[in-house]
Amino acid sequence: MNSTRFALRATALSSLCAALLLSACADMTPNQKGTAVGAGIGAVAGAAIGGNAEGTAIGAGLGALGGYVWSRHMQEKKAAMERATAGTGVAVTQTADNQLKLNIPSDISFDTGRADIKPSLRPVLDQFANGLGAQPNTEIRIIGHTDSTGPDSVNDPLSLQRAASARDYLAAHGVDPQRVMINGRGEHEPIADNSTEAGRARNRRVEIYLAERSVASR
Repeated sequence: MNSTRFALRATALSSLCAALLLSACADMTPNQKGTAVGAGIGAVAGAAIGGNAEGTAIGAGLGALGGYVWSRHMQEKKAAMERATAGTGVAVTQTADNQLKLNIPSDISFDTGRADIKPSLRPVLDQFANGLGAQPNTEIRIIGHTDSTGPDSVNDPLSLQRAASARDYLAAHGVDPQRVMINGRGEHEPIADNSTEAGRARNRRVEIYLAERSVASR
């Protein structure tokens, strides 16, 4: 009973700490924000898993060390990608965990049923590759998606082939392919209704993520 009561108290305290950290972020630098939020989230996870104050402390440490940061380089890259993709339909955003995300629709990326990169996508990838050689602590993920038309036996490998094509293009423009993780999700993660043509068009996409690790986590 005592251990259960203690775990509940630790979890509640961790949640309160995380909330306080988030409210304090307004006066922090981007690097400090990433570390503070990571610590708060880690504390909650540590309390839930460990069930005691030690677990809370360990979780906070892991969160602070393992999170992504939104540095000046990341902000500059976001601004550069916004300029490079203006008017193309590509959405450039900062995710909640401080990753730069490019959501690239199919009309500028790949023709239907094909995995070769369209000319309209090349300037976007050129700008994305620019300067990454000087940021060795960044990680890149490329995820391909399809709509629900066709069987998984076609869509799953096609989505992976599209991610691989984007990776290979970046590699040909100076990005170390070992830094790039690729995945193909087929039709399994839709963002719109597949029963309409407009929805299927939104679901046919490639997502590229850029993330920077904090110095302490390297």
